[in-house]
Amino acid sequence: MPQVASWIGTPSMKGSSEDIRMALLTFSLVGLQFTWGVEMTYCTPYLLQLGLTKSKTSLVWIAGPLSGLVMGPVIGVLADNSKSKYGRRRPFMIVGAIVVSMGLFILGWTTEIVSFFIAESELRRVLTITLAVLSIYLVDFAINAIQSTSRSLIVDTLPIPKQQKGSAWATRMIAIGHLAGYAVSTIDLLKVFGKTLGDSQFKQCCLIAAAALCTSVGITSWAVGERVLVSSGDADAKSGVIKLVGKILKTTWHLPDRIRAICWVQFWAWIGWFPFLFYSTTWVGETYFRYTPEASIADSADPLGDIGRIGSLSLLIFSIVTFIGSVLLPFIVRSPDDEAKPRQRNFTPRSSPAIAPLANLISNTKPDLLTAWMLSHIVFAGAMFLAPFVRSLHMATVLVSICGIPWALACWAPFSFMGTEVNRMTAPSTMLANGSSYRRLPNPSDEFSSIPPSPSFLRLHHLDRDMDDDDDDGEAGASTGETAGIYIGILNLFTTLPQFVGTFISMIVFEILEPGKHPELHKGEDVDGEGKDEVVKKVTEGPNAIAVCLFIGAASAVGAAYATGRMKRMYRRP
Repeated sequence: MPQVASWIGTPSMKGSSEDIRMALLTFSLVGLQFTWGVEMTYCTPYLLQLGLTKSKTSLVWIAGPLSGLVMGPVIGVLADNSKSKYGRRRPFMIVGAIVVSMGLFILGWTTEIVSFFIAESELRRVLTITLAVLSIYLVDFAINAIQSTSRSLIVDTLPIPKQQKGSAWATRMIAIGHLAGYAVSTIDLLKVFGKTLGDSQFKQCCLIAAAALCTSVGITSWAVGERVLVSSGDADAKSGVIKLVGKILKTTWHLPDRIRAICWVQFWAWIGWFPFLFYSTTWVGETYFRYTPEASIADSADPLGDIGRIGSLSLLIFSIVTFIGSVLLPFIVRSPDDEAKPRQRNFTPRSSPAIAPLANLISNTKPDLLTAWMLSHIVFAGAMFLAPFVRSLHMATVLVSICGIPWALACWAPFSFMGTEVNRMTAPSTMLANGSSYRRLPNPSDEFSSIPPSPSFLRLHHLDRDMDDDDDDGEAGASTGETAGIYIGILNLFTTLPQFVGTFISMIVFEILEPGKHPELHKGEDVDGEGKDEVVKKVTEGPNAIAVCLFIGAASAVGAAYATGRMKRMYRRP
């Protein structure tokens, strides 16, 4: 028997034009990426300054993949089945923003919090590091909850023809968030605000990030109206952890072929992106101080802030390139719908007969999104293969900047394809590659609007042979994006699992090439029994450990390009 879900209302968005509505829908990602940018810029040198070695710091960054592994699918399923009168996604986004803000405050003032309770001792140092690590975990877990629900909100709200545009706008907002985060990080905030917001660059960035995240999430939550789930069918009678985990595992095991292909491309790509996103700022700062004769961090009053600011300058250029790419690429790349229908790409007949041939030529020579995605992996790999040979700040900045276009596609392509596939499952008479069939009852409003219609019940059916083998164990299905949460969560799963791989690769490389405390951030100290000058000489004469991690990530990006090529052949099959 088909499972039935009942709803009140339809998705709606405030705004006088489509672009404004798209901007408001995706605006939460600005604050999200601003916060990520601050964390990626300062947390690695911050932990090194507290006394952790690079290998132990890499273990701390298991927080990222671990939080994605847990929060993505779990929050996705919980949100899919939420019956809150405020909607399924927005409550999780708002609570997540509050938790992140608390975590950022604790992270910025870790030393002061511990010092208030513990006198000067080795115990205080250990507890300071422990509290900093725990606050990073808190921030990462809450950020992943916001990210999962923000992406699902886009899939829920937009119809199939708007999914690529929604993903493109999300990429622009991500680029703006990165741009703002790295721009703020390049400014000496102590000169701007004094010590009003804190006595260090890092503390002030934490407060600004918390304010930016709460503001952006608040704007999206205000502007978007969600349908309210009244009943999710038989699933209402079953709940609990076992049922939750079982649904995630069953859905992951029975992924449609195209969605599985998207996930595997994401897996290989993120083994490469992990060291770039978490260590590139530190790498650029180290490159400057190690290979520029006139530069000396020993004279700095705030070495953490200096490394962050120098590294952020290259990431600022990277973000500008990403933003330009996010604006221009949607105009020069064909949509996933066109890729699924390669024989229906002729220019619309509405154009003037005089320009129709030229328009058809331009339309037919556009690269499809899969080709652009595959090429982006190759460009990223080429840039990162050169990382171990960099000996100047300018070259490091060039390589980081080149990766802006691949990052724009990495933020756009997988979610565009996923949104299209999830919504395509609900189209009438749709057959998936694995044979699952779906149908949808008529919906009076396929387009979003700024004024929601009067409340009504929407009943939807979702038929899936893989997920409904018998009447007793069948899962309540979905359509028009109501299982977007679990599929976005599974995509997040394939984004976080490779980060575990990247973490352990980094740990091994750091332990071999740069064991002990970070010499630049521990000026005047003997580092693990050796004089600082001897350690600095030993480190700078060998290959940079982060550059080696970037090189290994480039090899994985080649694997992602191969997986994208296989996915392209799958889309070409009739």
